[in-house]
Amino acid sequence: MAINSRILLLSIVVLLPICSVSQEMNNSSLRIKAVNLGGWLVTEGWIKPSLFAGIPNNDFLDGTGLQFKSVTTGKYLCAETGGGTIIVANRTAASGWETFSLWRLSDTTFHFRVSNKQFVGLNNNGNGIDVVAVSTTPGKSETFEIVRKSDDKSRVRIRAPNGFFLQAKSEVLVTADFAGNSEWGDNDPSVFVVKNSGGLQGEFQVTNGYGPQRAPQIMRNHWNTFIVEDDFKFISTNGLNAVRIPVGWWIASNPTPKPYVEGSLQVLDNAFLWAKKYGVKIIVDLHAAPGSQNGWEHSSSRDGSQEWGKTDENIQQTVSVIEFLTARYAKNPSLYAVELINEPLAPGASQESLNKYYKAGYEAVRKYSNAYVVLSNRLGPADPREFFSLASGFMRSVIDVHYYNLFTSEFDSMTVQQNIDFVHNTRASQLNYVTTSNGPRILIGEWVAEWKVNGATKEEYQKFAKAQLDVYGRATFGWAYWTLKNVNNHWSLEWMIKNGYIKL
Repeated sequence: MAINSRILLLSIVVLLPICSVSQEMNNSSLRIKAVNLGGWLVTEGWIKPSLFAGIPNNDFLDGTGLQFKSVTTGKYLCAETGGGTIIVANRTAASGWETFSLWRLSDTTFHFRVSNKQFVGLNNNGNGIDVVAVSTTPGKSETFEIVRKSDDKSRVRIRAPNGFFLQAKSEVLVTADFAGNSEWGDNDPSVFVVKNSGGLQGEFQVTNGYGPQRAPQIMRNHWNTFIVEDDFKFISTNGLNAVRIPVGWWIASNPTPKPYVEGSLQVLDNAFLWAKKYGVKIIVDLHAAPGSQNGWEHSSSRDGSQEWGKTDENIQQTVSVIEFLTARYAKNPSLYAVELINEPLAPGASQESLNKYYKAGYEAVRKYSNAYVVLSNRLGPADPREFFSLASGFMRSVIDVHYYNLFTSEFDSMTVQQNIDFVHNTRASQLNYVTTSNGPRILIGEWVAEWKVNGATKEEYQKFAKAQLDVYGRATFGWAYWTLKNVNNHWSLEWMIKNGYIKL
């Protein structure tokens, strides 16, 4: 999960019995104490930034939003009306219409996508030099090269597919007809100052960024070193009994679709072998569904677009991934749950699409296994019991909630004690609300001992972690920490345990 997208998540886990109801409810050993293996088989740049360090022009990755200010007009390029017509250079400030999202083709060549999802190109119906944003499918006419000034990377020129450079002839006329070299001066209409408005650092960005020659070696080295057998031994000897492993839809594809790299399936195979050896259960989590279910980097969106669930074909493709994974691991005693999708975002992911998918996904799992089946509720405004009626048809169910004292303004000025009180009071109340005597059991599938408090002491972190363990320990199904390894220490359960911040 991306660090900027942690929102309260309600999801549903569906299960078939592995023992009697009374045994299940009274046997505390069945409660999950898990850790997420985030950033391993689905890349999240904030977890391991060094993974992106060797990419040329790594500030120009897929989905990066660029804003171009003409040095002659002093104003920004803009896709008029958000797209569908001409490009102008008359905006004094930059926001949505002035932001061009990159589709990276090489280190220096790109498609530019505008807010209405058209691509910048040349007007082939006119003089062939007017710059427009009308095509919904990029091709040669929508391919541009960004040339950066060698000693000032913020100064760029944009070479059009006709070989000429873009120039702002006036505030309302942007053309592709500037020939020759540039002195990069402020009187050159082909020079723009580029501002990076941010972007994504997910699986698509890292694999497409390195390209087909380098990405396989980079990714396989990461997979083989980030999580290893000793990590499962560490997990099993430190009070944990399960792992949640995020995977991407491409893991089930043969051949692996570009730009993704083949080999993550064999790494997951290893994880199941290690889990079996050390008595660790596995929740296989479809973190990145085809088309992206939330538009974030951890669902491998190319440019922030959310396209999952819009067609029956897309839903069936996702079901096929679930069926493949379940069939492959059904006989391994470590398979504990299959999560059908992670964090679908409303309104882009509709309840209708999810109902259809969840029914088919549940049936796909049940062809091979009695493993728990995880159904995520939609992020955004939604009833915490949105899928309760659906889940009731799947025998017993478990609600999965994600709790973070982060990502909303209410936590910005909280003190240490206020954070701890929030856990004991508000979180406990939220947990009680979704805990019913005859309803689904509860899994807190993600939480972290991190907050907005600056300069907190080790003892204060210990108290915060203990408060969460005390409250979340009441969850009738268990909990999972996000994540095992992370360059941000408090997000790393391994670091927290080794340094005495958390005791299980």
